[in-house]
Amino acid sequence: MDSSLVKPTAPIRVSALGKREQTKVQNREIILEAARQVFAELGFGATTVRDIIRATPLASGTFYNYFKSKEEVYQAIQDDVALTIRPRLRDKRKTAKSVEEFISGTFQTFFEFFAENHVNVRTIRHSADATRVRVDTPEIVAGFEELREDIEKAIQEGLFPPIDADFLMAAIVGVAFEVGERMVQRERKDPAAAATFATALFLGGIRTLPHADHPAAETGTA
Repeated sequence: MDSSLVKPTAPIRVSALGKREQTKVQNREIILEAARQVFAELGFGATTVRDIIRATPLASGTFYNYFKSKEEVYQAIQDDVALTIRPRLRDKRKTAKSVEEFISGTFQTFFEFFAENHVNVRTIRHSADATRVRVDTPEIVAGFEELREDIEKAIQEGLFPPIDADFLMAAIVGVAFEVGERMVQRERKDPAAAATFATALFLGGIRTLPHADHPAAETGTA
């Protein structure tokens, strides 16, 4: 495995912390970085906590000061990825002046991030034996909710017709992840081509979707 492909999802900012707090932050990031590499190499299913510990310079007991299991480490990696990409996606959607800009900007931003961080992102999507892993950690769910809220806002502003925002959110998420995964499996990773395809797919049908009487009625939130 080319370890240079495995990049931390966010820089550590510890300068304002005390020495003890700095050590805690640094140790946690050491564990996460080791886990990224081990998961990418062995897959989630085959990886053990011992494998992760062996990939760090830390004592074995230190791991359990931060995480109870490999599942908790996995969820932390998922959340780190979500925290990195969510602001980029939301900023792009906020500047959209049309349906086309909203959809294409969302896909372009997502696929560019996917291509730049494909080891991290693919690690949180599948294990080596193709077993699906959870994608419902708090930060990931919050990202889905932000997309739904942005769609509802776009509907209110007349950018979108009064379609079902919850269904559209789910459709965008599904296409983004699945097309993104296909893209990074190719020898030439082309975010622009992936975004063009996904956008064309949506725009070809979005204006023919049935209008929903109450787009947010079943979500429980506004």
